[in-house]
Amino acid sequence: MTYSQAVLDGDRLALSRLLTQVENNAPESRAALIELFPHTGRAHLIGVTGAPGTGKSSLVNQLALYYRKNENKRVAIVAVDPSSPFTGGAVLGDRVRMRDLAGDPGVFIRSMATRGSLGGLAQSTANMVQVFDAAGFDVVIIETVGAGQSEVDVARLAHTTLVVEAPGLGDDIQAIKAGILEIADILVINKADHPGVEMTEKALKSMLELAHPTERIFQHHGVSMRIAAPKQDLSSVQMWIPLIQRTVATEGRGIPELAVSIAKHVTHLTQSGDWAIRERARLEVELDALIHEELVSRFRQDLPQKLYESVLEKIIQRELSPGEAIRILLNGRLK
Repeated sequence: MTYSQAVLDGDRLALSRLLTQVENNAPESRAALIELFPHTGRAHLIGVTGAPGTGKSSLVNQLALYYRKNENKRVAIVAVDPSSPFTGGAVLGDRVRMRDLAGDPGVFIRSMATRGSLGGLAQSTANMVQVFDAAGFDVVIIETVGAGQSEVDVARLAHTTLVVEAPGLGDDIQAIKAGILEIADILVINKADHPGVEMTEKALKSMLELAHPTERIFQHHGVSMRIAAPKQDLSSVQMWIPLIQRTVATEGRGIPELAVSIAKHVTHLTQSGDWAIRERARLEVELDALIHEELVSRFRQDLPQKLYESVLEKIIQRELSPGEAIRILLNGRLK
């Protein structure tokens, strides 16, 4: 039996082994992903991002517990950890904070290393999410590193994006400038029992009042991706304005209300047609990324290594500009 069939049959060991192959980009995983793809497209993908120290892992832990106990949904968690500078492996800090979920067969937690990729999301994250989707998980939560502005990459992967803030972590206006709040579907003020929560909420509300965009724009490796509002009568479908929800994740306070806000967003996505629009944009970005990777790989295979090193050396010596080098390399390849 292949890994893909075993995953479809609910074999957790096969799922774990396939996820390892996916993260390592093994040839076997590519074949399995092709077989699994027709079984995807059913899971609700929730992205959780925000600055370090806001309590993202505790929030994810409580949200998963809520879905298990109250809605009996199968939950998968992809915890994207910073890479170890020595081994390239994940630090596994999130697993330490998610002990409440241990032993539940309806929950699967997978930590993976960023390996220095842009936006704190390893390139294999999308494939890993795809495997969980095919395996029948109802909700897949992607928790990102919280490395800063490039975290907006999570918006291209998730249907619903939670941006987690916390009072007392510095200048709220600076967080708004960073652009990370622009990708939020729901703004979560965690650690709401800390001083300054009113000021944080006031700053977020002011930011929301400044702009009510009719389309969402985010960057994927430097390329602007635009998700326009659906072409229909806007009087019948209201534009989604991000909700603000207070939580104290360590005590479970505000989690049921957060789940209700997420459910409202899913209803909006479905009724407005935005779910299909986001899914199309997500798959388009993934396809473009794979095309780019494949073309670069083929180009390097066909290009004589000596020519490449010679041109690179001339760039280092400032004898050639990168623009001129491209023309030389392309011409050298075509001869």
